[in-house]
Amino acid sequence: MRQAAVFDIRGLLAKYDLPTRMKSETEVVLSDNLRKILSQTRMSLKSASLKTQERRMYTVCRSLAELRELGLMIESPYSLRHKHIQALVEYWVREGQTGGTIENKLSHLKAFCQWLGKHDLVRPLSAYTDREENGLVRSYVTTRDKSWEGCGVDALAVIADIAKDDPRVAIQLELQAAFGLRIEESWSLKIATALKNLDTLRVVDGTKGGRKREVPIRLQLMVLEKAARVIDPVSGSTTPASYSMKRWRNYYNAVLRKHGVYKKGLGVTSHGLRHGWAHQVYEEEAGAPAPVKGGAAPDLEAHRQAIQAVVLAAGHSKPSKSGAYLSTFAAMAAAGKPEVSREDAEAALRRHSGNKSRAASELGITRQSLYRRIAS
Repeated sequence: MRQAAVFDIRGLLAKYDLPTRMKSETEVVLSDNLRKILSQTRMSLKSASLKTQERRMYTVCRSLAELRELGLMIESPYSLRHKHIQALVEYWVREGQTGGTIENKLSHLKAFCQWLGKHDLVRPLSAYTDREENGLVRSYVTTRDKSWEGCGVDALAVIADIAKDDPRVAIQLELQAAFGLRIEESWSLKIATALKNLDTLRVVDGTKGGRKREVPIRLQLMVLEKAARVIDPVSGSTTPASYSMKRWRNYYNAVLRKHGVYKKGLGVTSHGLRHGWAHQVYEEEAGAPAPVKGGAAPDLEAHRQAIQAVVLAAGHSKPSKSGAYLSTFAAMAAAGKPEVSREDAEAALRRHSGNKSRAASELGITRQSLYRRIAS
């Protein structure tokens, strides 16, 4: 699969009502830097992914246009100041954008400002607004089962239906379900070099941050055999060599949408297959369902070992990352509790003669949460 892509930065800028100087300087900065990586934990020296490059480009261009729509008529990107970033964040909050969306935009703007030589211009979201007050708190621990099984979708039936249209897309979905591969990893997997032995699959191409890893095959050799039958002889993967990454992404998404695999369709995305795989690995290791599946917690040591197995095989560096797939028993317990209102908090305080610690304990919340409810 070809990795190179040339983005039409000038064409995108032409769509916005920006000063000539703004367009020309922005084009130069983006053209010179768009492919650079900023992550301090990245293992690979490769350039930023095409998806990241594209999102950076669109965020920067759109943000500069939004500033002018807000009445901040700067003529050059080098004129950006703290007040401009503040104005953008306030605008995005008014527009009802989520905390995750705004954080991603700030990340892209931070990269852009660093290329401008303004290294400390963009700050964390919390520096611009009260995240809790505006509903912008971003949780990295799910309380909803996002697997296809958890959403009531028959993965085998849907994938079999997709295989009638394109067996390559279907087998890529099977690879995601069998080995917990990310979407790009399933596109790039080269069976000939990835199969270390009958027990281990080496994931090298398409990994996030260039982190190579080994995934237990877990009796899934049949999936690899199916994949081997549709490998492109030039690319070595199940993606045709004639497709660029961007073009294959568009095609892949079109096939999935045709079969309802999107949030407003069947209510699932292909990433949900990775969630389902993580749940299976956890249950095999811990001997109990993942927290997000409900049920009692297993032995603490078994739980820790299961978390570690999921994290390593998924290609993450921190155990806390497992919460996005598995949840935690504490989060699931909290999710099952009714929301505590201001009236509930005041009533609990009266019952405990104003003792906040006892009132909070009765309500199952922290003292800080109790304070917030009283002040609301």
